[in-house]
Amino acid sequence: MAGGTEAFPDLGEHCQNLDCKLLDFLPFTCDGCKLVFCLEHRSYKSHSCPNSDHGSRTVSICETCSLAIETTGFDEEGIKSLLEKHERSGDCDPNKKKKPICPVKRCKEVLTFANNLTCKDCGIKFCLKHRFPTDHVCNKKTITTARTSSRWNERFMEALSLRNEKGCGRGSSVSSRSPPSVRSF
Repeated sequence: MAGGTEAFPDLGEHCQNLDCKLLDFLPFTCDGCKLVFCLEHRSYKSHSCPNSDHGSRTVSICETCSLAIETTGFDEEGIKSLLEKHERSGDCDPNKKKKPICPVKRCKEVLTFANNLTCKDCGIKFCLKHRFPTDHVCNKKTITTARTSSRWNERFMEALSLRNEKGCGRGSSVSSRSPPSVRSF
């Protein structure tokens, strides 16, 4: 059965599912059985592909350290011997099994390289949900902020008074008694 229409005979192909035979202008070629299918029948399961596992890999997880070990092509006995060999190799460390979680009470979020931030005030890693000091009840936040903000204000006022004394900027003729004005252009 050829694809296409009368005007465009080479356009598209018919779905090779026996129950479908739909003319599809954007057909899919199965990489397992190399047959052509429509959108609805393109998955291995929908067209019962006999070669659906042709490029698949299998992995077994070590119960001691949670390491993934590739077991592609091994039978049940081979998988057991691979896991035993791993445990005897010295690479199997039970301490690796425990993953870090967010330290906030009742938060069970596992911290990975992409979903955590370190608080600038207390230096502890938190999940993205509790990254702000108000969300994780940061103890050092209140102490640090009060000291630094008062120091910053003192430094700013000192720099401002030095600027007025030296006559820097446009407002050099302004007396030190009047507050500095802000101009916008």
